[in-house]
Amino acid sequence: MARKRKGRDISGWLVVDKPAGMTSTAVVNKVKWAFNANKAGHAGTLDPDATGVLAVALGEATKTVPFITDALKCYRFSVRLGQATNTDDAEGEVIAQSDLRPSDDAIKEALNGFLGDIMQVPPKFSAVKIDGQRAYKLARADEDFELAARPLWVDELVMEDRPDADHVVLEMVCGKGGYVRSIARDLGQALGCHGHVEWLRRVWSGPFDADEDGVSVDQINDMARTPELDDLLRPVEEGLADLPEVKATDAGAARLRNGNPGMVIAHDIEFGEECWASYQGKPIAVGILQGAELHPNRVFNLD
Repeated sequence: MARKRKGRDISGWLVVDKPAGMTSTAVVNKVKWAFNANKAGHAGTLDPDATGVLAVALGEATKTVPFITDALKCYRFSVRLGQATNTDDAEGEVIAQSDLRPSDDAIKEALNGFLGDIMQVPPKFSAVKIDGQRAYKLARADEDFELAARPLWVDELVMEDRPDADHVVLEMVCGKGGYVRSIARDLGQALGCHGHVEWLRRVWSGPFDADEDGVSVDQINDMARTPELDDLLRPVEEGLADLPEVKATDAGAARLRNGNPGMVIAHDIEFGEECWASYQGKPIAVGILQGAELHPNRVFNLD
């Protein structure tokens, strides 16, 4: 018999405005403790020094994490020009310098080369696995290794500010798996002056916005184990914002709850499209629409 998890059966999303200096795992553990929840996870790791949206899923919301992870995300960040570091951010050791400082026009022109489908090599100080080991552990041990380039979709990359000759503030909207540190590094290389990330903020991730929805860690501490904290929890279905909704019939809901194909009412949704089914105002399943039936691949238990 499986051992029952400790804590409450509570489901929903908490949009945390992560502070600098805290790992994503530490934030998730803090949220799980504050809600006394039996299950928690997050949609997309932020580096410890980064701030902004860390969407934490509780209970049944963890089943929607992949949809937030796959959604577009917006990052605002500052690139320090003239210096490359071994970590591609301000925490690392400076390994190369240049006196060259590109013009605003040169920067804007170079940014065009990072739009659309690009290939990106992750930073060596990252959690990418090589032969079962994390790259950052190999890098800390001064091991010699190479990381393979990975595809990334960049929807937008624009210059927002140029505070001085040494710094440029950029905003990027991209898909899953993007490394902002790699963008800064590669931009510096393209401009011939080197570069690294000085600070980074995830402005929004899918439907979740740091400024509009974000809850601080101080608030979480102050409201821990109270009904007021529960009131900040966002519904599970917000994690399904990018999928179309269909309505389950009474008979269809009964079948879907058991993981079987069930009848739904769908309008303007194509055969074979992924969507989510609701019943009496609650999400009941995610699956593939085939005719008038939804074939589920995820079932929610929100009763």
